Amino acid sequence: MLHDLHRMLAPPVMERVTLLLNHVLGSESVAMQRLLPHAGKTLQIEASGWPTLLPPLLPLAWRITPAGLLEWCGADVPGHAELSLRVNAANPLRLALDLAGGQRPEVEITGDAAFASEVDWLMQNLRWDLAADLERVLPLPLAAALVRAGSALAQAVAAARQGLGSWRERWPGRPGA
Repeated sequence: MLHDLHRMLAPPVMERVTLLLNHVLGSESVAMQRLLPHAGKTLQIEASGWPTLLPPLLPLAWRITPAGLLEWCGADVPGHAELSLRVNAANPLRLALDLAGGQRPEVEITGDAAFASEVDWLMQNLRWDLAADLERVLPLPLAAALVRAGSALAQAVAAARQGLGSWRERWPGRPGA
């Protein structure tokens, strides 16, 4: 039943993720311009070591559109992507916490070097301006409070991650190390 629910919900979720990614790209015209020369190319993200107890991930592959935006390939992943990013996803919770704390995961990159350079630039320089988006739909005081709460949560996650790292250094060989 869980797998049926996953099959039903995952495509709409990926379509919304793609909309969010395009929203972030569209907020910076230079980002779209950097992708324009790569129109028609495919970027694929592979999650290696994904736990078998969890529902399988849908293919994470996007084609660059002529406008410099992303189009999710859906289940029709091309046999060969011009750029492939492989991320260790053996521990999805830790990966999510690292990302939430602003930590970029180690990524193995294969494929088109020029395309990889542009994607790397995007990953380093693009940020979702959540505060500006919240201010468009919520009263300013509420939007500001939500942004402060989110920032505090991100700092707490980063501090917990750092504390866990120092705990592991002091207690090598302990569970969780």
